[in-house]
Amino acid sequence: MFEYAPAPESRSVVDIAGSYGLFIDGAFDGGKDGNVFKTVNPATEEVLAEVSAAGPEDVDRAVAAARRAFGPWSALPGAERAKYLFRIARIIQERSRELAVLESLDNGKPIKESRDVDLPLVAAHFFYYAGWADKLAYAGFGPDPRPIGVAGQVIPWNFPLLMLAWKIAPALATGNTVVLKPAETTPLSALFFADVCRQAELPPGVVNIVTGAGDTGAYLVQHPDVNKVAFTGSTEVGREIARAAAGTGKRLTLELGGKAANIVFDDAPIDQAVEGIVNGIFFNQGHVCCAGSRLLVQESVADELLASLKRRMATLRVGDPLDKNTDIGAINSAAQLARITELSEIGASEGAERWSPECTLPDRGFWFAPTIFTGVTQAHRIAREEIFGPVLSVLTFRTPEEAVAKANNTPYGLSAGIWTEKGSRILAVADKLRAGVVWANTFNKFDPASPFGGYKESGYGREGGRHGLEAYLA
Repeated sequence: MFEYAPAPESRSVVDIAGSYGLFIDGAFDGGKDGNVFKTVNPATEEVLAEVSAAGPEDVDRAVAAARRAFGPWSALPGAERAKYLFRIARIIQERSRELAVLESLDNGKPIKESRDVDLPLVAAHFFYYAGWADKLAYAGFGPDPRPIGVAGQVIPWNFPLLMLAWKIAPALATGNTVVLKPAETTPLSALFFADVCRQAELPPGVVNIVTGAGDTGAYLVQHPDVNKVAFTGSTEVGREIARAAAGTGKRLTLELGGKAANIVFDDAPIDQAVEGIVNGIFFNQGHVCCAGSRLLVQESVADELLASLKRRMATLRVGDPLDKNTDIGAINSAAQLARITELSEIGASEGAERWSPECTLPDRGFWFAPTIFTGVTQAHRIAREEIFGPVLSVLTFRTPEEAVAKANNTPYGLSAGIWTEKGSRILAVADKLRAGVVWANTFNKFDPASPFGGYKESGYGREGGRHGLEAYLA
């Protein structure tokens, strides 16, 4: 294994203030009740900033600002709205190094992921939907599609800035206005995005950012003047939101949990498959709703593949997210680390065989070594529940029919992967998988032009692509 000298990215490129207010009607101000919370760096537990917690009155003000802005914004020609989206995209590109460092500090993900994956995709989503803004009549939703109104959007902590882009870009392109609530543990990139909006001279009230915990999100999704709710997060919270929206006339899209099967057939290129497996489960510390957390490998190549996978895992570097050599960063929070630890211990107690490569974890912060479980059955909790961490459950199969049956034996249906050299097998198996996205001989590849979303307990509605416009058009 190579020894890598430290290659830290400089923190000096990002200037984090000591405290942040709410972004309402084009300006920052403190919450009416004065409540605040702290956001910490999960790699060091250092407090990064103090952030206002929005109460019901603050959410009312934000929704009112979005409602006032809706008329003028939706009346703009699509080409004029596109100019603002293009401007936002370019500013994000110009500030991408700063935003990538901020994202790694607040979230814990490796800088090479926030720099090379998250930020390019964020800019790409705004560029992509800017292109749609003056072409909505040709999108297949009728000759004169109209915006819905005020969108209340709640995003998770695993891809804070990317999920913001997935939500805000299509909403603005279609003429809606937005009140967005970022996750409590990762509010900073959304607050920096508010500054991007000011820099782009976006009209006040078109985008509003309210920070806080789950109760702030609940105020927002239940607000009577919100016309559209978009949520990405846990299935449990998604159910609560669906109940709250039922009968209100609110439009709703939910992108929830997953327990994706990554299926490796006996004719797959082993080394390529191993890279895809590693990317599928250890990318972003496994904090990915579409992570390939169940590996289904054909019995005849299981031993060879597992030996290769363990060799590859032994080379993964766990540590400082700001080090450019780091492969696996910090777990996002103490609460998430506790859940990953608990489910892993349950997996071992239920009889699965646990293995992790030797790695030294830092003394401070929230860390978990990359882990695989073999000897897993479909009855194991680690094979059924979303762990949302760097933990892989390995199951075997003998025939394609068995692989499909095991892959579909889950309450979720967000994504899947297939590894084989036969194109006919890819098409035949993909057709039978109940998953919103099926990757072939790759995993975790995203494109703004491609729709993303799930079935069953993974939610409903699609984000990205032409399909992503539909949720924001009446």
